[in-house]
Amino acid sequence: MTTTHPASPPTEASGPHSPSALTHYDTELRAILASAADAPALAGTDTGAFAPGWELPDPGPALNRFLAPSGISAHVLEETVDWRIGLLNLMHNPRTRTTKTFASLVIVARAVAHIRRTGEPVMILTPSSANKATALRDAVLRAHESGLATPAELRIVCVVPDTSTAKLWHSDLAADEGSRAANPIAVLRTDEPGEVKQLARAVVDEEARTLHARTGIRLWHSLDLRNYMVADAVRALFERDWLPAGERTHAHSVSSAFGLLGHFHGQQWHTGREWPAVGGQYFLVQHLGTPDMVASLCHGRFDHRPTWTFRDGAVHQSEDPHFPQRAHAPDEQLDATFYTHTPATSPRMNEIIRRQGGSGVVVSLMECLDRYPRIRHMLAPHGVQLPADPRDLREWSLVMALTGVLCGIDRGLVGTREVLVHGSGSYGVDDFRTADPRHLRRVGSLEDLRQVVRTAAA
Repeated sequence: MTTTHPASPPTEASGPHSPSALTHYDTELRAILASAADAPALAGTDTGAFAPGWELPDPGPALNRFLAPSGISAHVLEETVDWRIGLLNLMHNPRTRTTKTFASLVIVARAVAHIRRTGEPVMILTPSSANKATALRDAVLRAHESGLATPAELRIVCVVPDTSTAKLWHSDLAADEGSRAANPIAVLRTDEPGEVKQLARAVVDEEARTLHARTGIRLWHSLDLRNYMVADAVRALFERDWLPAGERTHAHSVSSAFGLLGHFHGQQWHTGREWPAVGGQYFLVQHLGTPDMVASLCHGRFDHRPTWTFRDGAVHQSEDPHFPQRAHAPDEQLDATFYTHTPATSPRMNEIIRRQGGSGVVVSLMECLDRYPRIRHMLAPHGVQLPADPRDLREWSLVMALTGVLCGIDRGLVGTREVLVHGSGSYGVDDFRTADPRHLRRVGSLEDLRQVVRTAAA
């Protein structure tokens, strides 16, 4: 029998809390994983590449220790007669402070199950804008620490754009030269951060079979939407068990909306319906650097932009409520982690919002700074501490989402009284130690990354 940590009962002070949601929902998570194996491949998935089975290791104390940082809690941040703003806190892992922990734990657990079943070592290769790399490296380290896999059996190669290095967290995978070589972070010099995805895919396509033949190591390119949908489905299970039924809007800072697609998948699972309609509207929040999902949803094309005028040291517009009214620049980069243009998930998210309800908004740095003191005050009583100086904030996801919700309420874009903000990430300079630049491997080509992978395998 699986040993679980029971979810805490709701309290007025703290709200409901599941200390280890992936353990608490072990039985349903395994069933969701099994159903993913039979689901049709999603857009962008290479069905011919290696991937472990859709299964977890056997339950036990080691697996429980490994899954321990997957906590979820819910809090009421602000309530008036007209609206209630809640927080779904998915940032309880102190070694990542992002929701990427959930999918990363499930991905690594699947790799462990493959290792135990076949005896084959696995090397995960992932492109990332920073947070996914941090979370997957933490999950690999936790697998080593908990005894689920040895460093020889499980290792990871990450490739990130050079614009994201300030957001990479130090990990004990970099504690010595041997571990750094087996678990490298490759940094790509590029003007287009999305190129890390193409480069990682190309290396897997060209190197995976040869690597397995020479070393016995399976190279796994883990960037598959289903890896995230199955893990993020537990958000909907938590909502089902601990939040009152009723109409609510789920707001999320998105790059490709994996988290909201996972929540929707969880609603499909527990209701058994293709269109669950259990109060789930969705509200997309993006920044001006990559506003493509909101543009597509609200205007039918990725390249829609409002007409800006420059005055008083800023650009202004008032014709489109889904875009900022003021910004420093029409294409400002608020957070490098949100880097995906024209995501393949956009048509599916548009379809869901058309059926279930919702909308979207793009926020600017100016708007985030205007709302920052209020947001900091809203979060502080619930254990989420923002830096006093916003210049010390490194992960803007949560601030972006709350800014978007407040702007959306003011502009009449939110269709329900209750909004639940999915707290997908927040950390400042004092919350983490950055990866040592001396430990990063600079790459500029396919051949460079191929050599990094070969060295890691050796």
